[in-house]
Amino acid sequence: MRTVVFDLDGTLADTAADFIAAGNACLRRLGEDAVFDPVADAGTAFHGGRALLRLGFSRLGTASEEAVTRAFPVFLECYHAQDDAEARLYPGAAEAVEDLRRTGYATAICTNKPVDLAERLLVRLGVRELFGAVVGAGSLASRKPDPAPYRAAVARAGGELRRSFLLGDTETDRDTARAAGVACALVTFGPGGADMAALEPEGLLDGFAGLAGLTRRLIG
Repeated sequence: MRTVVFDLDGTLADTAADFIAAGNACLRRLGEDAVFDPVADAGTAFHGGRALLRLGFSRLGTASEEAVTRAFPVFLECYHAQDDAEARLYPGAAEAVEDLRRTGYATAICTNKPVDLAERLLVRLGVRELFGAVVGAGSLASRKPDPAPYRAAVARAGGELRRSFLLGDTETDRDTARAAGVACALVTFGPGGADMAALEPEGLLDGFAGLAGLTRRLIG
């Protein structure tokens, strides 16, 4: 079965505000100043909590991977407490995924977000039933850009790897698709949208109204 695999944060849903709020709460709990801006740092937020913490500690002059590792459980606690309060689907996302499923495509999620948080977010957004599989951090021993999570997402959705592609919003997604030997499309409506073409994906998506046509072009 032909399969479309979606990244989650920054691709299907705008979750930057929740990441920023959790990041600032985390730093305050650690006795530091809140340094994240909800607009300027949205692009970093879509790379995940660890990337956000690296940025924060760099601004505080205490950057190290040890600091990030120690702080990450605190960040997750703060993100849990934030409870996806500000998360929103991008316009037309749910309708576009529903249309794919109606026309015979399988759909899945492949994210580096902890899988329990990914499941919670999808339920809160009311779209969990639109995806045949959800693979996130903790589902396997590896994460993107290792191709194993992508392959697992396709298989669990009942799809075929050679008839699939990944829709994402970062270089990590592009590298994951290349490692898996499949096409990649990147969205241009996020904070890093202007830079997506330079990553040379097989497709660019300016809005979900164009997803059906892009999908036909990439996998038939």
